[in-house]
Amino acid sequence: MKKAFAWLNEKGFEYTFHNYKTEGISKKKIEEWLKNLPINEIINTKGTTFKKLTDNEKASISDKDKAIDLVLKNTSMIKRPILESGSDLLLGFNVDVWESKLIKK
Repeated sequence: MKKAFAWLNEKGFEYTFHNYKTEGISKKKIEEWLKNLPINEIINTKGTTFKKLTDNEKASISDKDKAIDLVLKNTSMIKRPILESGSDLLLGFNVDVWESKLIKK
């Protein structure tokens, strides 16, 4: 997150940070994201929160509704950052991708 914030500030972008770990997230927002990204990309399967889940819970991410419920209960499973810019939804911080999508040449 620090690198993403630094990059946005350096490039002069105005942004609003929503910390879904502390502020939560709505089911509606997750469903919006799922129009552009599959749930298995939104969930950080390498993080400690996911690793602490039971095998049944881990397997439930193949079911969209169960996966949404699981993410709502465990918001720290969401990969960060997710940047919304117009119709673009950028997952994770990647300088090349962000520059190609956000900087007009």
